[in-house]
Amino acid sequence: MNAESHVLFETGPRPVKGLGVSVIVTLFNYEQYIENALQSVLTQTHPNIELIIIDDFSTDRSASVAMHWLEQNSERFSRTKLISHTKNAGLAQARNTGFIKAANEYVFVLDADDEIYPTAISRLLAACLSANAEAAYSQIEIFGAARGIIGGPWKPSSFEKGNYVAATALIRKAAWSSAGGYTQPAEIQGWEDYDFWCKFVEHNFRGEFVPELLCRYRIHKSSMLRATSEAKLEQLKTAMKWRHPWLKLNEAPSVRDKLGYWYWLVRVRLMLARHALKQFAGRVT
Repeated sequence: MNAESHVLFETGPRPVKGLGVSVIVTLFNYEQYIENALQSVLTQTHPNIELIIIDDFSTDRSASVAMHWLEQNSERFSRTKLISHTKNAGLAQARNTGFIKAANEYVFVLDADDEIYPTAISRLLAACLSANAEAAYSQIEIFGAARGIIGGPWKPSSFEKGNYVAATALIRKAAWSSAGGYTQPAEIQGWEDYDFWCKFVEHNFRGEFVPELLCRYRIHKSSMLRATSEAKLEQLKTAMKWRHPWLKLNEAPSVRDKLGYWYWLVRVRLMLARHALKQFAGRVT
């Protein structure tokens, strides 16, 4: 699970009130997005945050952009680290490196092209602690080349036909370790988060769902989800079913599945409508 790496930048540790949370940001050739991701961490309402950036041997200016940002903003965090792999090791290993280096039990996973809203960490941490769960996650706002909302309550059987929980989540380090960390399920990259959540299910771990829009997932032309997963879908399915024989990836959704999806979609839209009305009422008054 270890990959060769070296530290490019480091500050701290320094004492900060409150329970510590480590935010790990995985970075590979996203020089145009990394600052937005880091700014969204900077504005979190939770005070005690350790920020760890893992650069997976980027070939663009990603590492230098991240270092410049840290030089200007590191004082906000209890500790910061910018770590670079000595060769490209893939997304799964980058996340594992982040967990290994994290000093706190609660670790938030963020990819360099995604973003989070200011209360994300505080709300997810409160939910995780209250439910005594191994992880906490929220509804995800899809933005960029596509728009939408994904996410729903934790239900192990729902993973049988596909993943619906994003990688952007708060995870207990002990649970990550017990599950064996992240794994690249096939020779090609893709579905590392799906494989991780399947291991969560197999260990009888549970994620606590927070029905709020706290995190944002970017869709763009070079997105790993499109560029890798769709091109090698069958290869990924075969690898996943070999690793997790209980999956039913080739089965068509049942009538019950379809009804459940539409019920969930109606609830989400009603919730968003109520939120919009509250915002409008606040502006009027």
